[in-house]
Amino acid sequence: MIIKQLSVFIENESGRLTEVCETLAQADVNISALSVADTAEYGILRMIVSNPVLSAEILAAKGFSVRLTQVIGLIMPDTPGALARALRILSDAGIIIEYLYAFSFQGKKATVVIRTEEPQQAIDALHAQQMELRRASEFYEI
Repeated sequence: MIIKQLSVFIENESGRLTEVCETLAQADVNISALSVADTAEYGILRMIVSNPVLSAEILAAKGFSVRLTQVIGLIMPDTPGALARALRILSDAGIIIEYLYAFSFQGKKATVVIRTEEPQQAIDALHAQQMELRRASEFYEI
């Protein structure tokens, strides 16, 4: 249930995001989900990719600062209140969320990528409430 997420630190310069995406495309790596958080000088590109270890190696060889982190993927109905319910479960279990990002596909199901220092505790708390989690292999194949 734990997913390897690729975090890439990129300068806020024209073409840097393109360079990352083109490098991964040339290596036949698929990007399943991504998020960019930025500051004035740099951004953090967070991605779920089809081959995270290879991607990290390739990007590091190109001079990018890369890190693999553990996240979980939560599947839920794409309806009002679904995210609030999941967050309440985690909050009640004392789990602190560092960040999250989400996407939905055609309004049926949503997937939320969650980063916490205690991913296994989060998984256990969500499972106890019958919440559906995405397996890493499913995520890499999206």
